[in-house]
Amino acid sequence: MGWSESAMIAGARDVGVSPAIVGAFPRKEAALVEFFMDDCLQQLIDRIDAGEGELLKNLSQPANISTSLKQRAVLVDEIWHAAGDAGSDIDWYVKRTVLGGIYSTSEVYMLTDNSPDFRDTWTFVSRRIKDALDLQKTFQEAAYLAEAVGAGMGGSLQGVLNRLFKK
Repeated sequence: MGWSESAMIAGARDVGVSPAIVGAFPRKEAALVEFFMDDCLQQLIDRIDAGEGELLKNLSQPANISTSLKQRAVLVDEIWHAAGDAGSDIDWYVKRTVLGGIYSTSEVYMLTDNSPDFRDTWTFVSRRIKDALDLQKTFQEAAYLAEAVGAGMGGSLQGVLNRLFKK
């Protein structure tokens, strides 16, 4: 059934609630995914609070860096696949690098965040995503400018060469 309205209806029946409850969720599938992600985050927070944050610190030890990088690459790749990204061009690498950077810095920030419900971490994540989107826009604008300049120079260069060789 996956992450569908029919899965929500089946879940309601499984716990003895009327399937009509699904109508209370206007975003249906998105609300289900959001609940799942919030639940996973809460489980991670609970584990960190229980002292398992030391496990994350162990991955940063020099002997464990290759394992840590491999796991991070797999996680980031899975996140992009879940978001529907199936690209295989240079953007594939750029997207994964940017997301990996956001994820890694956010994870470190979260380990030192004492705000209620990690509000400061969520603000930090939002800023990093905005920064990444702004950077993407900047790259696109630079590419358009380079293309325009290149086209202009190409036309000018072609004119000069035509005059030199009197075609």
